[in-house]
Amino acid sequence: MKMKAILAAIAATAALFIGVAQADGLTDSAKAGKPIRIGFAHEIPWAYPGDKNEPLGFANALAVGVLKSMGYTNIEPVVTDWGGLIPGLQAGRFDIITGGMYITGKRCKNVAFAEPMGKFGNAFIVKKGNPKGIQNYKDIKEKDATMVTVSGYVNVDEALKEGVPESKIMQVPGPTELLAAVRAGRADAGASNYFDAKNLAASASDEIEVTDPAALPDWTNNWVAIAFKPEDKDFLKAYNEAQAKYLGSPEMLEAVGKFQYTKAQLPGDAKSEWICANR
Repeated sequence: MKMKAILAAIAATAALFIGVAQADGLTDSAKAGKPIRIGFAHEIPWAYPGDKNEPLGFANALAVGVLKSMGYTNIEPVVTDWGGLIPGLQAGRFDIITGGMYITGKRCKNVAFAEPMGKFGNAFIVKKGNPKGIQNYKDIKEKDATMVTVSGYVNVDEALKEGVPESKIMQVPGPTELLAAVRAGRADAGASNYFDAKNLAASASDEIEVTDPAALPDWTNNWVAIAFKPEDKDFLKAYNEAQAKYLGSPEMLEAVGKFQYTKAQLPGDAKSEWICANR
Protein backbone atom coordinates (compact mmCIF):
# COMPACT_ATOMS: atom_id res chain seq x y z
CA MET A 1 0.00 0.00 0.00
CA LYS A 2 2.85 2.31 0.84
CA MET A 3 4.43 1.79 -2.56
CA LYS A 4 1.07 2.39 -4.27
CA ALA A 5 0.68 5.64 -2.38
CA ILE A 6 4.16 6.76 -3.42
CA LEU A 7 3.46 5.90 -7.06
CA ALA A 8 0.13 7.74 -6.91
CA ALA A 9 1.85 10.83 -5.49
CA ILE A 10 4.49 10.72 -8.22
CA ALA A 11 1.80 10.40 -10.89
CA ALA A 12 -0.15 13.33 -9.46
CA THR A 13 2.97 15.49 -9.34
CA ALA A 14 3.85 14.56 -12.92
CA ALA A 15 0.34 15.42 -14.09
CA LEU A 16 0.54 18.78 -12.33
CA PHE A 17 3.95 19.46 -13.90
CA ILE A 18 2.64 18.60 -17.37
CA GLY A 19 -0.35 20.90 -16.90
CA VAL A 20 1.88 23.78 -15.90
CA ALA A 21 4.31 23.09 -18.73
CA GLN A 22 1.49 23.18 -21.26
CA ALA A 23 0.26 26.63 -20.20
CA ASP A 24 1.20 29.27 -22.75
CA GLY A 25 3.47 32.23 -22.08
CA LEU A 26 0.76 34.89 -21.92
CA THR A 27 -1.32 32.84 -19.48
CA ASP A 28 1.68 32.31 -17.20
CA SER A 29 2.71 35.96 -17.41
CA ALA A 30 -0.79 37.34 -16.78
CA LYS A 31 -1.44 34.98 -13.84
CA ALA A 32 1.87 36.08 -12.34
CA GLY A 33 0.55 39.64 -12.30
CA LYS A 34 2.72 40.97 -15.09
CA PRO A 35 1.14 43.62 -17.36
CA ILE A 36 -0.72 42.55 -20.48
CA ARG A 37 0.68 44.76 -23.23
CA ILE A 38 -1.88 45.79 -25.83
CA GLY A 39 -0.65 47.10 -29.19
CA PHE A 40 -2.55 49.58 -31.33
CA ALA A 41 -2.04 52.44 -33.77
CA HIS A 42 -3.63 55.91 -33.78
CA GLU A 43 -6.91 54.95 -35.49
CA ILE A 44 -9.91 56.99 -34.29
CA PRO A 45 -12.47 55.68 -33.27
CA TRP A 46 -11.07 52.12 -33.31
CA ALA A 47 -8.07 52.43 -31.03
CA TYR A 48 -5.90 55.40 -30.09
CA PRO A 49 -3.98 56.87 -27.14
CA GLY A 50 -5.44 59.51 -24.85
CA ASP A 51 -3.63 62.50 -23.38
CA LYS A 52 -1.99 60.27 -20.78
CA ASN A 53 -1.44 57.40 -23.23
CA GLU A 54 -4.55 55.61 -21.91
CA PRO A 55 -6.14 53.18 -24.42
CA LEU A 56 -9.18 54.79 -26.05
CA GLY A 57 -11.42 53.69 -28.95
CA PHE A 58 -14.05 50.97 -29.15
CA ALA A 59 -11.64 48.10 -29.93
CA ASN A 60 -9.59 49.00 -26.86
CA ALA A 61 -12.74 49.47 -24.76
CA LEU A 62 -13.97 46.01 -25.68
CA ALA A 63 -10.62 44.30 -25.14
CA VAL A 64 -10.06 46.00 -21.78
CA GLY A 65 -13.61 45.10 -20.72
CA VAL A 66 -13.11 41.44 -21.62
CA LEU A 67 -9.74 41.29 -19.87
CA LYS A 68 -11.26 42.91 -16.78
CA SER A 69 -14.01 40.27 -16.73
CA MET A 70 -11.22 37.65 -16.77
CA GLY A 71 -9.67 39.29 -13.70
CA TYR A 72 -6.86 41.15 -15.51
CA THR A 73 -6.57 44.88 -14.89
CA ASN A 74 -2.82 45.41 -15.25
CA ILE A 75 -2.88 46.69 -18.84
CA GLU A 76 0.03 48.43 -20.57
CA PRO A 77 -0.68 50.30 -23.83
CA VAL A 78 1.93 50.19 -26.62
CA VAL A 79 1.35 52.59 -29.52
CA THR A 80 2.92 51.94 -32.92
CA ASP A 81 2.12 52.65 -36.57
CA TRP A 82 -0.37 50.38 -38.33
CA GLY A 83 2.25 48.56 -40.36
CA GLY A 84 4.15 47.70 -37.18
CA LEU A 85 1.30 45.87 -35.42
CA ILE A 86 1.82 42.31 -36.68
CA PRO A 87 5.64 42.56 -36.70
CA GLY A 88 5.49 44.01 -33.17
CA LEU A 89 3.34 41.12 -31.93
CA GLN A 90 5.66 38.59 -33.55
CA ALA A 91 8.70 40.28 -32.02
CA GLY A 92 7.15 40.26 -28.53
CA ARG A 93 6.89 44.04 -28.16
CA PHE A 94 3.31 43.52 -27.00
CA ASP A 95 1.02 40.57 -26.23
CA ILE A 96 -2.24 41.43 -28.01
CA ILE A 97 -3.24 43.56 -31.00
CA THR A 98 -6.31 45.59 -30.09
CA GLY A 99 -6.12 48.03 -33.00
CA GLY A 100 -9.34 47.17 -34.83
CA MET A 101 -7.78 44.72 -37.30
CA TYR A 102 -9.82 43.08 -40.04
CA ILE A 103 -9.62 39.28 -40.19
CA THR A 104 -8.10 38.25 -43.52
CA GLY A 105 -6.65 34.98 -44.79
CA LYS A 106 -3.24 36.62 -45.20
CA ARG A 107 -3.19 37.86 -41.61
CA CYS A 108 -4.47 34.53 -40.28
CA LYS A 109 -1.15 33.01 -41.36
CA ASN A 110 0.71 35.27 -38.93
CA VAL A 111 -1.62 35.83 -35.95
CA ALA A 112 -4.39 33.97 -34.12
CA PHE A 113 -7.61 35.97 -34.15
CA ALA A 114 -10.18 35.84 -31.39
CA GLU A 115 -13.80 35.45 -32.50
CA PRO A 116 -15.02 38.61 -34.26
CA MET A 117 -16.07 41.63 -32.23
CA GLY A 118 -17.78 43.52 -35.05
CA LYS A 119 -18.53 43.76 -38.78
CA PHE A 120 -17.66 46.87 -40.79
CA GLY A 121 -17.59 48.31 -44.30
CA ASN A 122 -15.21 50.55 -46.25
CA ALA A 123 -15.52 53.84 -48.13
CA PHE A 124 -13.51 56.51 -49.95
CA ILE A 125 -12.80 60.11 -49.14
CA VAL A 126 -12.87 62.39 -52.20
CA LYS A 127 -12.82 66.11 -52.88
CA LYS A 128 -16.13 67.96 -52.47
CA GLY A 129 -18.50 67.16 -55.30
CA ASN A 130 -16.57 63.98 -56.13
CA PRO A 131 -15.21 65.45 -59.41
CA LYS A 132 -14.22 62.07 -60.88
CA GLY A 133 -17.40 60.31 -59.75
CA ILE A 134 -15.55 57.62 -57.80
CA GLN A 135 -17.76 55.24 -55.81
CA ASN A 136 -15.91 51.92 -56.02
CA TYR A 137 -12.68 50.28 -57.13
CA LYS A 138 -13.92 49.72 -60.69
CA ASP A 139 -14.39 53.47 -61.04
CA ILE A 140 -10.75 53.96 -60.06
CA LYS A 141 -9.66 51.45 -62.70
CA GLU A 142 -11.91 52.71 -65.50
CA LYS A 143 -11.23 56.41 -64.87
CA ASP A 144 -7.48 55.94 -64.59
CA ALA A 145 -7.62 57.49 -61.12
CA THR A 146 -5.06 57.26 -58.35
CA MET A 147 -6.07 55.77 -55.01
CA VAL A 148 -4.28 56.33 -51.71
CA THR A 149 -4.56 54.10 -48.65
CA VAL A 150 -2.59 53.26 -45.53
CA SER A 151 0.16 50.66 -45.89
CA GLY A 152 -1.13 47.38 -44.48
CA TYR A 153 -4.83 48.21 -44.95
CA VAL A 154 -7.00 45.59 -46.67
CA ASN A 155 -7.91 48.21 -49.29
CA VAL A 156 -4.67 47.42 -51.14
CA ASP A 157 -5.65 43.79 -51.75
CA GLU A 158 -9.26 44.75 -52.46
CA ALA A 159 -8.19 47.23 -55.15
CA LEU A 160 -5.83 44.73 -56.75
CA LYS A 161 -8.59 42.10 -56.77
CA GLU A 162 -10.86 44.57 -58.56
CA GLY A 163 -8.22 45.17 -61.22
CA VAL A 164 -6.73 48.48 -60.08
CA PRO A 165 -3.11 48.60 -61.31
CA GLU A 166 -0.52 48.57 -58.54
CA SER A 167 0.97 51.73 -60.05
CA LYS A 168 -2.28 53.53 -59.25
CA ILE A 169 -2.25 52.58 -55.57
CA MET A 170 -0.35 55.01 -53.33
CA GLN A 171 0.50 53.73 -49.85
CA VAL A 172 1.16 56.08 -46.92
CA PRO A 173 2.00 55.56 -43.21
CA GLY A 174 -1.29 56.68 -41.66
CA PRO A 175 -4.68 58.43 -41.99
CA THR A 176 -3.17 61.92 -41.69
CA GLU A 177 -1.03 61.32 -44.77
CA LEU A 178 -4.01 59.76 -46.57
CA LEU A 179 -6.07 62.90 -46.05
CA ALA A 180 -3.17 65.13 -47.09
CA ALA A 181 -2.73 63.23 -50.37
CA VAL A 182 -6.39 63.72 -51.34
CA ARG A 183 -6.46 67.36 -50.27
CA ALA A 184 -3.32 68.11 -52.28
CA GLY A 185 -4.64 66.33 -55.37
CA ARG A 186 -1.90 63.70 -55.38
CA ALA A 187 -4.65 61.08 -55.17
CA ASP A 188 -8.23 61.14 -56.46
CA ALA A 189 -9.65 58.98 -53.67
CA GLY A 190 -8.55 57.79 -50.24
CA ALA A 191 -9.60 54.24 -49.34
CA SER A 192 -10.24 53.35 -45.71
CA ASN A 193 -12.81 51.84 -43.40
CA TYR A 194 -16.02 53.84 -43.16
CA PHE A 195 -15.38 55.12 -39.64
CA ASP A 196 -11.95 56.49 -40.54
CA ALA A 197 -13.27 58.01 -43.76
CA LYS A 198 -16.12 59.71 -41.93
CA ASN A 199 -13.79 61.18 -39.30
CA LEU A 200 -11.26 62.37 -41.88
CA ALA A 201 -13.99 64.07 -43.88
CA ALA A 202 -15.35 65.73 -40.74
CA SER A 203 -11.91 67.19 -40.05
CA ALA A 204 -11.89 68.84 -43.49
CA SER A 205 -15.60 69.23 -44.21
CA ASP A 206 -15.08 72.28 -46.44
CA GLU A 207 -12.95 70.22 -48.85
CA ILE A 208 -13.67 66.51 -48.39
CA GLU A 209 -16.68 64.17 -48.47
CA VAL A 210 -17.26 60.44 -47.98
CA THR A 211 -18.62 58.04 -50.58
CA ASP A 212 -21.46 55.61 -49.86
CA PRO A 213 -20.02 52.39 -48.35
CA ALA A 214 -22.90 50.45 -49.94
CA ALA A 215 -21.39 51.22 -53.38
CA LEU A 216 -18.56 48.79 -52.68
CA PRO A 217 -19.05 45.03 -53.23
CA ASP A 218 -20.55 43.08 -50.33
CA TRP A 219 -17.40 40.94 -50.11
CA THR A 220 -15.48 44.03 -48.95
CA ASN A 221 -17.42 44.02 -45.66
CA ASN A 222 -15.06 42.74 -43.01
CA TRP A 223 -15.04 41.39 -39.49
CA VAL A 224 -12.73 42.80 -36.83
CA ALA A 225 -11.12 40.86 -34.01
CA ILE A 226 -8.45 41.09 -31.34
CA ALA A 227 -5.27 39.24 -32.39
CA PHE A 228 -2.88 37.04 -30.40
CA LYS A 229 0.34 35.14 -31.00
CA PRO A 230 -0.56 31.65 -32.31
CA GLU A 231 1.27 29.98 -29.42
CA ASP A 232 -0.93 31.67 -26.79
CA LYS A 233 -3.74 29.15 -27.35
CA ASP A 234 -4.84 28.79 -23.72
CA PHE A 235 -5.21 32.51 -23.23
CA LEU A 236 -7.04 32.88 -26.55
CA LYS A 237 -9.51 30.16 -25.57
CA ALA A 238 -10.19 31.84 -22.22
CA TYR A 239 -10.51 35.22 -23.95
CA ASN A 240 -13.07 33.86 -26.44
CA GLU A 241 -15.14 32.41 -23.62
CA ALA A 242 -15.12 35.72 -21.75
CA GLN A 243 -15.85 37.76 -24.88
CA ALA A 244 -18.87 35.57 -25.73
CA LYS A 245 -20.43 36.62 -22.39
CA TYR A 246 -19.43 40.30 -22.72
CA LEU A 247 -20.23 40.95 -26.40
CA GLY A 248 -23.54 42.75 -26.83
CA SER A 249 -24.12 43.15 -23.09
CA PRO A 250 -25.40 46.49 -21.77
CA GLU A 251 -22.01 47.02 -20.08
CA MET A 252 -20.14 46.43 -23.34
CA LEU A 253 -22.46 48.62 -25.44
CA GLU A 254 -22.12 51.46 -22.96
CA ALA A 255 -18.31 51.21 -23.02
CA VAL A 256 -18.01 51.14 -26.82
CA GLY A 257 -20.90 53.53 -27.48
CA LYS A 258 -18.66 56.45 -26.57
CA PHE A 259 -16.67 55.63 -29.69
CA GLN A 260 -19.44 55.31 -32.34
CA TYR A 261 -19.88 51.51 -32.07
CA THR A 262 -23.57 50.50 -31.92
CA LYS A 263 -25.63 47.31 -32.04
CA ALA A 264 -25.53 47.62 -35.84
CA GLN A 265 -21.83 46.69 -35.77
CA LEU A 266 -22.27 43.46 -33.78
CA PRO A 267 -20.61 40.62 -35.74
CA GLY A 268 -23.46 38.13 -36.12
CA ASP A 269 -22.76 34.39 -36.22
CA ALA A 270 -19.60 34.31 -38.37
CA LYS A 271 -16.61 32.54 -36.82
CA SER A 272 -12.96 33.45 -37.26
CA GLU A 273 -12.13 30.06 -38.79
CA TRP A 274 -14.65 30.63 -41.59
CA ILE A 275 -13.59 34.25 -42.07
CA CYS A 276 -9.92 33.26 -42.35
CA ALA A 277 -10.88 30.88 -45.16
CA ASN A 278 -13.15 33.33 -46.98
CA ARG A 279 -11.59 36.78 -46.64
